[in-house]
Amino acid sequence: MDQEDRIALFLDYENLALGARDHHGGRAFDFRPIADALAERGRVVVRRAYADWSYFDEDRRMLTRSHVELIEIPQRMGASRKNAADIKMAVDAVELAFERGYISTFVICTGDSDFTPLVHKLRELNKRVIGVGVEKSTSALLPPACDEFLYYDRLEGVDVLPVRGRRGRPAARPTEPPQPGQVDREAVEPERPPAAEEPARDADALAVLVAQTVAGLQGSSDGEVTASRLKRTLLRKDPTFSESDYGFRTFGELLRHLAGHNVVELAEGPAKGDPEVSLPEHGDQEVAFALLRTVVAELAASGGPVALSGLKNQLRRARPEFSEKKLGYRSFLQFGKAAATAGEVTLAWSAEADDYLLTPRQG
Repeated sequence: MDQEDRIALFLDYENLALGARDHHGGRAFDFRPIADALAERGRVVVRRAYADWSYFDEDRRMLTRSHVELIEIPQRMGASRKNAADIKMAVDAVELAFERGYISTFVICTGDSDFTPLVHKLRELNKRVIGVGVEKSTSALLPPACDEFLYYDRLEGVDVLPVRGRRGRPAARPTEPPQPGQVDREAVEPERPPAAEEPARDADALAVLVAQTVAGLQGSSDGEVTASRLKRTLLRKDPTFSESDYGFRTFGELLRHLAGHNVVELAEGPAKGDPEVSLPEHGDQEVAFALLRTVVAELAASGGPVALSGLKNQLRRARPEFSEKKLGYRSFLQFGKAAATAGEVTLAWSAEADDYLLTPRQG
């Protein structure tokens, strides 16, 4: 149990509950998905929710059953009511950070950007901060400030009603013929399909993100890149990152998928279930270098040294799926320099051409 994170949970309840109801078709807010998500991250030792509870009778019962301490913020006139809740919650969180040194993680449930200074202060005190908010009512300023940000809408157990398009006519209603000069809109306009759930994010973008991150970690330190370290780095780049957005149940499943497509290689790590992740030293990279050498040789045979600008398009004509970013390179120039280092081509800057020029390997 000493290895577990101790978590303190603070809910700006009015912001969270009203945001959920406004954007989820009037459905009541459910605390259970948040509790389940936090149970996977550590031991929750403090649970507090702030609101004027006279407006949330049913919610109060639900939270009490989940052992959440309810902090009463009475209704007042004007903006002072909102400010009172924000200030009380911020003061309690900072006080707890000083008084309970064993608490390592603070979870701030709100979409209000007013809490961004609180997040910065908690991180300054060496606390990990997880934010939770309803996606459509969360300020764009809040997620990047956190170590990790969970959108309530995407949590397991939250059912979001699809947004309806144009309401269809009842089937029993007789169809009236259009009047003279009147356009039959249903005959002209195709029926709109019902809105589907948000599609999974682009798998190619995921491969690029992981490959670039692994390459950066390998280049910035001598230590091994483990799956857990890679996940922490991805969250630092994008606190809203979640493998479930790409259709994977676990991060390990995502890595196995990428390994199967030769984006990364997995090896036994220092701990069970935490494999070492690296970029393939052979395979796709050798194929890409060979492709570059072949294309440069073909172009140089008819026109001399080949300019770097425009060369990537030539490679894609020969191999449409080519992407230097999938190999872990941040730019095509970096890829070209790596190929030159490997002896596949020569690469030199030409002031006259105002570009890098490539020539094929001799021999």
